[in-house]
Amino acid sequence: MDYYEFDITYTSSTADAELIGDVLAAELGEIGFEGFWPHRTGMRAYIPVHLHRAETMDECLRNFPLDDVRIRHACRLVEDRDWNEEWEQHCFQPVAIGRKCLIRAPFHAAGEGFEYEIIIHPRMAFGTGSHETTRLMIGEVLARDVAGKEVLDMGCGTGVLAILAAKRGAARVVAIDIDTWACRNTAENCALNSISGVQVIQSDATQLAHAGTFDLLFANITRNILLNDIARYAAVMKPGATLCMSGFYLRDVAAVEHACRQQQLTPTAVSECGDWAAVSAEKQK
Repeated sequence: MDYYEFDITYTSSTADAELIGDVLAAELGEIGFEGFWPHRTGMRAYIPVHLHRAETMDECLRNFPLDDVRIRHACRLVEDRDWNEEWEQHCFQPVAIGRKCLIRAPFHAAGEGFEYEIIIHPRMAFGTGSHETTRLMIGEVLARDVAGKEVLDMGCGTGVLAILAAKRGAARVVAIDIDTWACRNTAENCALNSISGVQVIQSDATQLAHAGTFDLLFANITRNILLNDIARYAAVMKPGATLCMSGFYLRDVAAVEHACRQQQLTPTAVSECGDWAAVSAEKQK
């Protein structure tokens, strides 16, 4: 299949480049883009030729939801190629979290000596385990007693947290994302790992009340969304439940902990990776 390759660059005096990339990938995914390879000043994005409409692309960029973001792009035709080979050679490499967990694509060789192995189709370069926040959250799943628990993966992306929870014996796993692509990819990756029973829901936190209650909640999103939705997370936490959150910088920890306390959640731990952080909080029994 032939693709159009868009070389997209973006700048902003206020918005974080990584956040811009995440939001842009989600927006472009809604109009048919299938692959995103980040680079130093932006990303390369790919869409099948038969799906591309210039007016749809222009409207998507014109209505970009973040303020103070300047986006430029150039387009070229890319003839059919072995896209798995492109990923293997140029972008996605297996991600190891110690000797506990390996995340790899189907075209990578199986790992040896890992307690858990998760196979994903890296349709996008986001949520593959390479980002610090995903590593932090995988560490949180590994550190918890998941067996027999009801688990929520909020903002599931590629579904790695939901899959890992299921592999570790969770009794029920619900994976929620607002993005159509993320939900499709999560379902596909569950099948790749022979995981059945994960409930995948396309929604935001406003519909959480219909998903039941949980013992463990993992939310890897962004600071502002987390702060906005903590009340909804707290409402579906069982007594004694734990909420683990990431997607924000170390400098944001105090604000996240304050929001937890406002919902009668007690912060219990902070972990960090580079400039990024994860916060855990518990609901009183």
